[in-house]
Amino acid sequence: MTSSEATREAQAWVIDTNIVLDLWLFHDPATDPLRAALQNGLVSHLATASMRDELDRVLTYPHIVKRMAKSNLQAQDILNRFDEHCLTAEPAAKAPCTCKDPDDQKFIDLAVAHAAPLLSKDAAILCMKKRLLQSGVVLNPAEIPLPVSDKISAI
Repeated sequence: MTSSEATREAQAWVIDTNIVLDLWLFHDPATDPLRAALQNGLVSHLATASMRDELDRVLTYPHIVKRMAKSNLQAQDILNRFDEHCLTAEPAAKAPCTCKDPDDQKFIDLAVAHAAPLLSKDAAILCMKKRLLQSGVVLNPAEIPLPVSDKISAI
């Protein structure tokens, strides 16, 4: 099975830009299970071109550029990791629930349209947990699919 075939068969999740940075730039230990699930093809990152464009723009912020330099990474390294696990989708229609931050609406719209879990730590999204659940979206699921070998070693 090719990498793109595995990505298509993986469970699609919508991952906001801050979590993407935690995964591929900051290497936040809290994202280790998600990183493993992405790398093992159990989860794919469902995203639109505008979500990738947002990441590309954020990677030019001075504090992010400094962190990339400290980590010996270039913006293209982060974008390559994004692309490697991305299942590209068309922008979704407006969801029935509206976010206070218009920049975050695209993540909500996509998650609702695909009934996909949404990973975010953005306060404007976190306060919508109940409304998202009513629209079929689990916000920040506690369980992330792990490879069988990781489950066995954890026991």
